[in-house]
Amino acid sequence: MNSVQTEMAALTQEINAHNYRYYVDDNPSIPDAEYDRLIKQLTALEQAHPEYRLTDSPTQRVGGAALSKFDQIPHLKPMLSLDNVFNEADFDAFNKRLTDKMDQTLTYCCEPKLDGLAVSIVYRKGIFERAATRGDGLVGEDITENVRTIKAIPLRLRGDDFPPLLEVRGEVIMPQAAFDALNEKAKVKGDKLFVNPRNAAAGSLRQLDSKVTASRALSFYAYALGVVEPQAWPLSSTHYGQLEQLKHWGVPVSREVALCETPKAVMDYYTRILSRRDNLGFEIDGMVIKVNDINAQQALGFVAKAPRWATAFKFPAQEEMTLLEGVDFQVGRTGAITPVARLKPVFVGGVTVSNATLHNADEIARLNVKVGDTVIIRRAGDVIPQIVAVVLEKRAAQRQEAGLQEIQSQETQLQEAQETKAQEAGLQDIVFPETCPVCGSDIERIEGEAVARCTGGLFCEAQRKEAIKHFASRKALNIDGMGDKVVEQLIDKELVQSPADLFHVSASAMTMLDRMGVKSATKLASAINDAKQTTFARFLYSLGIREVGEATAANLAAHFKTLDALTVATVEALIEVEDVGAIVAQHLVHFFSQPHNIEVIDKLIEAGVNWPAIEVVNDTALLLKGQTWVLTGTLTQLNRNDAKAQLQALGAKVAGSVSKNTDCLVAGEAAGSKLTKAQDLGVKIIDEAELIEVLAANE
Repeated sequence: MNSVQTEMAALTQEINAHNYRYYVDDNPSIPDAEYDRLIKQLTALEQAHPEYRLTDSPTQRVGGAALSKFDQIPHLKPMLSLDNVFNEADFDAFNKRLTDKMDQTLTYCCEPKLDGLAVSIVYRKGIFERAATRGDGLVGEDITENVRTIKAIPLRLRGDDFPPLLEVRGEVIMPQAAFDALNEKAKVKGDKLFVNPRNAAAGSLRQLDSKVTASRALSFYAYALGVVEPQAWPLSSTHYGQLEQLKHWGVPVSREVALCETPKAVMDYYTRILSRRDNLGFEIDGMVIKVNDINAQQALGFVAKAPRWATAFKFPAQEEMTLLEGVDFQVGRTGAITPVARLKPVFVGGVTVSNATLHNADEIARLNVKVGDTVIIRRAGDVIPQIVAVVLEKRAAQRQEAGLQEIQSQETQLQEAQETKAQEAGLQDIVFPETCPVCGSDIERIEGEAVARCTGGLFCEAQRKEAIKHFASRKALNIDGMGDKVVEQLIDKELVQSPADLFHVSASAMTMLDRMGVKSATKLASAINDAKQTTFARFLYSLGIREVGEATAANLAAHFKTLDALTVATVEALIEVEDVGAIVAQHLVHFFSQPHNIEVIDKLIEAGVNWPAIEVVNDTALLLKGQTWVLTGTLTQLNRNDAKAQLQALGAKVAGSVSKNTDCLVAGEAAGSKLTKAQDLGVKIIDEAELIEVLAANE
């Protein structure tokens, strides 16, 4: 063997060892980047020297041309299904039948019931030979090329103590993270989304082009041995022991497999795995209980198409079908309008579900769902129930029941006919409201955004708590002592309904709040009164207008100078302001066009909220006009926000990061990476004392 062959063999062995640690031991020893580097290195060598490529090379998982169809493969022995139990009483009856028949106490091997696609994999002399779906249990489809792409499945068994012919049976699954990523890509492309990981795994495994399967990040866990030849080959006498042998040979087995010595231990396993169901990283729909002793399995035998010695203990279903009876629209704490489906009550995921989220208008359009449709509801753990698909077959049945006939016409006419059929069948389009169902303000949906929002932020009852928390926050009116819990109590006890009401709450009224004595209430009342004196920029920020942060509020204040000028500004006038684009301008116009918002602003001013008038200054006289400044580190003499506001008043743009366009960096105490970057770029750097001199020079 020459040096190239030796290097290729060593790389193949090293990569396969890493695959074993990752998929079998669940303990990767190198980062993904290093693994990719090894694969790239081996691929380059194989391209240069294809004659030295090994049969178990990890680069040889994806086949060539796509198949035209799948061939049929008879199983070496039938792949049977399992009977089910659904509760503890069912399991007790199952256990009693077996112990009565065997006249002995039995121990069980318990495994998660993986929600994927059952497959059979044949190894001959330790080399991956073929794979097939379960099919009807007697004959399956040849999916060898697709299964070969699954990195969790070894192309060569480890060691030298495996039988000459070994059939492995297990489940191909799509991990939750891979499923989420696949659907996210599909959503971006506008493609159809998969309903659940099982459908995604099954669809991926039955692709005629193995390159598609290879792109889907499937995984695999073995759950049993199939045919072993010669039959006299020494195997463990227990099911658990045989799974351990599979792991020893490099085949992944779920680490959730456990031995249970008593029926109580089985029920404890059920409780434990059910509680962890949503955190496993893959979907399961129950647990599988198998008699552990192989001799006992053989003695118990089979009934019909299922073994007597095993059963599936099914979890409560996470998906069910039901009728969409109507849609309500809820307003969230940030003004987001969320359509909520009213459902014919159905038991799913362990609870009765009568409502489910529809997310937004884009999701409704993607699902093509209508009121009156039969839909699939999914509830996983504590996740809010959601509609994941429409059962179009049911819609077709509804149309037939309505006595509708197929209309043959051009595409556009056919679409109109289908809409007419839907209406005649009792189906109705879901139409978003134009005004907020809570406060009546206009609903705003910016082009390109999925979420529609209520524009009555200061007035809307649904947004009240968040609006007032923001209004009182440190960067807004900075009401000392007005924390989130205080705001929530003020609203819950109906002492405050809008930000303006804060300035009319007496200290005595605030003693009604939990843990609020006379002294604390008096102090808070004083802080509220002090907050009346603010700045125009802080006031604008306190209103909570979408995407109007501190910098934008300061720029708006400096540009328009007065509230009256700002409230009547057009989109065209607003986008002239630095950092204000078309979307922010639309948010501003929508906000100030709502009478409710203007009413609250008027009440705030009537309550005494005020700020110094901004002097109209000739822009050309601004000392720092056109310059970009950055503040970093801790300022000991100046309030950071005030320093920022004063710099902006001098015409400077205050940025959050250093770049080649930065004119000056103010470095306070404990300045870090921004200071280093400024030094590297040759940016002018001053300390706090020099900043004070700059600000004083303009007074």
